Amino acid sequence: MASKTRIVHYLNQFFGGIGGEERADTGPQAQDGPVGPGRAIRKIAEEWGEVVGTIICGDNYYAENRARAINEIIKKISGYEPDMVIAGPAFNAGRYGVACGEICKNVQERLGIPAVTGMFEENPGVDLFREHVYIVKTDESVRGMSDALSRMVLIGMKLLRKDPLGPPNEEGYFARGIIKNVFTEKTAAARAVDMVLAKIKGVPFEPELDLPRFDRVRPARLRKDLASATIALATDGGLVPKGNPDRMESNRSTRFAVYSVAGIKSLSPQRFEANHMGFDTYLVNEDPNRLVPLDVARELEAEGVVGKIHDRIYSTAGVATSLRNAEAIARGMAESMRSDGIDGVILTST
Repeated sequence: MASKTRIVHYLNQFFGGIGGEERADTGPQAQDGPVGPGRAIRKIAEEWGEVVGTIICGDNYYAENRARAINEIIKKISGYEPDMVIAGPAFNAGRYGVACGEICKNVQERLGIPAVTGMFEENPGVDLFREHVYIVKTDESVRGMSDALSRMVLIGMKLLRKDPLGPPNEEGYFARGIIKNVFTEKTAAARAVDMVLAKIKGVPFEPELDLPRFDRVRPARLRKDLASATIALATDGGLVPKGNPDRMESNRSTRFAVYSVAGIKSLSPQRFEANHMGFDTYLVNEDPNRLVPLDVARELEAEGVVGKIHDRIYSTAGVATSLRNAEAIARGMAESMRSDGIDGVILTST
């Protein structure tokens, strides 16, 4: 009897049964056999495969110690001598999705074996890793676990056997930007005419290429004189209070924070710092006003050039943030600013 395919499964602390956010700092650990969702993988693959080990790592630990975490996880995975790796699925959990995508990419590059994960379309891990890894489309929440795992295991097995994969819409994975030549019964001209007619009739059709879509945003006009306007300061440079008490992400952000500067004329390094992985933060940490110029803004306020500088600063870290998350963060900031009666914003970057 031929030996079974050896599968290693990666999970975060929640799906690994360790705990919720209170255990998100848990470092990588290995457990023999399947854990949690891995038991479903065992059942799906029982005729030809077995889950020989499960690697579990807390989301915060991974996000805050990426280089170390990757090395630790790859070492633990390789110890099981697997034939393939399944990560997640992560659904719409951003930190988990990024970890799954990055681990799969490293497994493929460093161990030379197939690795598959699954995510909801708005997970930032999709945009970051879809060109490198097969990512199965999932529901937003755990209710789609069974279907996601079935597709992930099937694709993993096809990759292991080097069987050809069908198009993304047939196999259920996100397009990877790969274009292949195929023979069809209709010429390109005939197919183009069919699509034009379908578009005119309002009938759904499947385009053969995904064209990039670019937003065109018209600059907004200040609706009142600057001398009577309330201006807010915002940044994507990761400004946070000293020690980052809110645990804001330093990259691949999923949220923003608002910090009070009421009664403060200048940002001191004793109270503020930069939490950002996209630039050397030394100079900002030496003088946070280099990132968010509150000192100069207060001077303009005192001189009457600006009516009022808003007493709250809006902050996030823009580096490696997916487009969808960036749009969601921007909408959230805009709604908060509107409710605060802001007339204009000075957004500083790195």
